[in-house]
Amino acid sequence: MLRGSTLYLKRAVPKIYASVEPRRVVWASLKTDSRKEAQLREVEVWRDLVAGWEAMLRGDKGDGETRYLAAQELARARGFRFLPVERVAKLPLPDMVERIEATMRGGEIDMKLAAGILGTAAKPELTLSGALEAYWPMVVDQIEGKSADQIRRWENPRKKAFKNLISVTGDVPLSEITAEDMLEFRDWWWRKLKKEGLTPNSANKDFTYIASTLRQVNKHKRLGLTLPVDGLAFSEGEKRTRLPFSETWIKEKLLAPGALDGLNLEARCILLGMINTGYRPSEAQELRAHHIRLDVNTPYITIEPEGRQLKTASSRRVIPLAGISLEAFRACPEGFPRYRSNPNLSATVNKFMRENKLCETPDHTLYGLRHSFEDRLLDRDTDERIRRDLMGHSLNRERYGKGASLEKLAAVVQSIAL
Repeated sequence: MLRGSTLYLKRAVPKIYASVEPRRVVWASLKTDSRKEAQLREVEVWRDLVAGWEAMLRGDKGDGETRYLAAQELARARGFRFLPVERVAKLPLPDMVERIEATMRGGEIDMKLAAGILGTAAKPELTLSGALEAYWPMVVDQIEGKSADQIRRWENPRKKAFKNLISVTGDVPLSEITAEDMLEFRDWWWRKLKKEGLTPNSANKDFTYIASTLRQVNKHKRLGLTLPVDGLAFSEGEKRTRLPFSETWIKEKLLAPGALDGLNLEARCILLGMINTGYRPSEAQELRAHHIRLDVNTPYITIEPEGRQLKTASSRRVIPLAGISLEAFRACPEGFPRYRSNPNLSATVNKFMRENKLCETPDHTLYGLRHSFEDRLLDRDTDERIRRDLMGHSLNRERYGKGASLEKLAAVVQSIAL
């Protein structure tokens, strides 16, 4: 429609936007008198109008964070850079007047438009729980390639840490967290350690996860806060190590006739497979049929980043099969679908072993079979490169070549196989 010498877009406002746009019909300048040029601009102008209404709708319905983001989107949709009201007030007069005029409706300022164009939207206070929710999208690259179970195990320690902190301090805004709050949280953990007989590592994990999460959010959102999250850790003293099973215990207890009969087939075969491969339980869980080669002269398995993320690049490897481990894979040639992405494997096996007196000491667990495999390699003076290649450990120097052949690895494994 022509108004004077300028063409305008005239269009009815969709009813869905009636709550944020009082006009039934909008007139929007296309800033040209050329109909050809106007036809090119009308799509973009209408798109920006709709984007602004959508932003106002989100601002009406959302929480503080959503309303603030919606105000920023509204400003962009109306052709302005979002600025807080304090900065708008310092703009050159013509720029300030332009913004004010853009918010006018029926001779008055439309406060919904002012939220974005004049920057009157209140900047939301991010709370502890909000910070954790804001953290996940910031580190999405860290879960690339992880299985559902790996993601769960990666997220849960942070969720637990924040749940513990909030139980002590409340779900307070980040800007209000004080050194006194964090010291109170440290005292809470000290009492818990003493009461439940936990190691300092339990508390220190919480402190580490909270600090790294809050620092990331503070940096990413440019909050400029000084966070009182340093100097909280307890001294851990000598760290506990996972104990290896002795060769005698494996032979006389774990491999005794009928010792593992009460354990389901797949869990039993994972355990037996671990004795002569030293794989991590999580690596066994994700094995597929095509990772298990029993139809060749030298049977083997391959540990691949399929369906999950490997612990390190060196974890990708080939492990020959021998002894009881070869028998286990012949019983489960398709892998272990029951335990694929299943977090209950270690708990199931460890419970069975404890209840049936198959743990060499109360501190022994399934994972100790991995260390037993490595100890047997060390006892036979196995070459360091071969030992690390079988275990999936990194070398202490640059890695050259492909390493030992499958046949050479098989000879080494066969020499220590039970």
